[in-house]
Amino acid sequence: MTETIPLNVKWNKDSFKVDFVLAGGVKGLKNELEEKTGVPADRMKLMAKSKGLWKGVLKDEMDLSTIDFAGAMTKANGKDLQVLLMGSAAKLTGPKTKTVFLEDLPPEEVAKVQEPSGLVNLGNTCYMNSVVQSLRGVPQLRKGLRSYTPSTNQQPATIGGNSAVNGPFLMALRETFNLLDRTANAIPPAALVRTTKMAFPQFAQTGPQGQPMQQDAEEFYSGLLNIAAAETKGKEKIQQGLDVVTDEELNGADNLIDAVFGLKMEETLTCDEFDTDSKMEVEGEAASAVEPPVKTFDLQRKLVCNIQGGSDGASQVNVGHVAEGIGLSLNDKVEKRSEVLGRDAVWTSKKRIARLPPIIAVQFSRFYWKATPDSQDHAGVKCKVMKPVAFSSTLDMHEFCTESVQKVLKISRDRALAAEEERINKKLNGSKDGSGEDDAKMEEAKDAEAKTEGGDAEDEELQKALAMSMEETPPPVGPGLPANFQGIYELFAVVTHKGRDADGGHYMSWVKADSQGDAKAIADTDEQNEDWFVFDDDEVSPCKTEDVLKLKGGGDWHMSYLNFYRAKK
Repeated sequence: MTETIPLNVKWNKDSFKVDFVLAGGVKGLKNELEEKTGVPADRMKLMAKSKGLWKGVLKDEMDLSTIDFAGAMTKANGKDLQVLLMGSAAKLTGPKTKTVFLEDLPPEEVAKVQEPSGLVNLGNTCYMNSVVQSLRGVPQLRKGLRSYTPSTNQQPATIGGNSAVNGPFLMALRETFNLLDRTANAIPPAALVRTTKMAFPQFAQTGPQGQPMQQDAEEFYSGLLNIAAAETKGKEKIQQGLDVVTDEELNGADNLIDAVFGLKMEETLTCDEFDTDSKMEVEGEAASAVEPPVKTFDLQRKLVCNIQGGSDGASQVNVGHVAEGIGLSLNDKVEKRSEVLGRDAVWTSKKRIARLPPIIAVQFSRFYWKATPDSQDHAGVKCKVMKPVAFSSTLDMHEFCTESVQKVLKISRDRALAAEEERINKKLNGSKDGSGEDDAKMEEAKDAEAKTEGGDAEDEELQKALAMSMEETPPPVGPGLPANFQGIYELFAVVTHKGRDADGGHYMSWVKADSQGDAKAIADTDEQNEDWFVFDDDEVSPCKTEDVLKLKGGGDWHMSYLNFYRAKK
């Protein structure tokens, strides 16, 4: 084997000759090149340009005896062998940032680049872990808790205990969120479990062997919101979680929780035994008997999806989709006294949303109480409905709103529809953005042609009215909603329950990832297959939208129990 090989090294725009001493090995060659170029040996890449040399990068550990240098020189027709040097000189163009290895980063920085951390199960606490992981994705709640200070008010709380335990509970929740942000490892939420049992004594129940009993995830969610609402009253505390909001936007919301999660519901009650043409004897005289509708307002912090089906007042409904279940739950029959009849009568209850929030929770009514009068052991049992109810990654709330809210949403929806039609027309005319001169001339020609046809004045007035509606700023339909909100919400978290036992089983949380790459559509659908994470207590795994949409129920697999939606921008 030849002891010295002449090489012609190409580096950037420079080219120079080097005698490659084989006895010195690859490291020797790199050291010589470092002296000539200033490129650090450990950052050097040597690529072969002549035929017959090595393939790819010349590595330090490569056995030089396997390279046929003599054959390569023969193919080069006596010329020096060509080698390409890749690398930057440290003294001229050194790296702007120092290379940092993952193991050298502090825990809070590792948590930002790795999969989110889980929560250790401390004894049937999956009901709590799943809700906390879902609410972790609500920035308005997180911001409000950062500025929270316990209240000195010692009045009894809405549920369980008093305000003396509300403060420790919310501070433990805040610290749990902070710990999840600061570490990539699963954390044991001991303080949150302890304060939860203080705030909700029923969650401290134990079984026959002294083990903690399984609790209901929705009860924990509702209890958490009740306490947080009591502790975040006032516009100042609302604006700690939301951007500056007006009284018109709040529309009666007096605390942060109701501003973020609360739905103002308008309920209209009409008596079924009357209509505008009914006649009856009133004190011996014929008169029109009309029971006036009764309209009231109420607050809800979730919507219920009635999955067992029933009548919506007009027909029987077999619920197969979440929208059908929500619509069914907003229409009901109640028994109420009629002042005209002087007795109880059947009334139709129709609820509609008069104020929309940034976050909407939907509970699937999977659990119900079944009376067992023939049993000697119990008066009833809690049962679970396994029926499949489908849902998609978005939820349109338009049909569930009052007419006044629908009119406001229609302004933004019409505007978006007109913009989409304009975009399509421009694309069909051969311009992606409509900025070309040909497009401008074509539009001018169309306008001129339209003005020469009959009905010019009427068409012109119509165009003016449309232009005014496009420029109109829609009034607010709720606090903290995006500009030009259309009433569309996107799914970002799901709490599921697995098992046929309503008092047992297992809860898990499925949460949409903060950052998304280029998602492809799920086969035969318009759904984008985006990145999600599934939180099984301390175990966290990646998943996709198509996995989440399979959580509709119908078997022994995990099925949706609480769906969390956020206003879509």
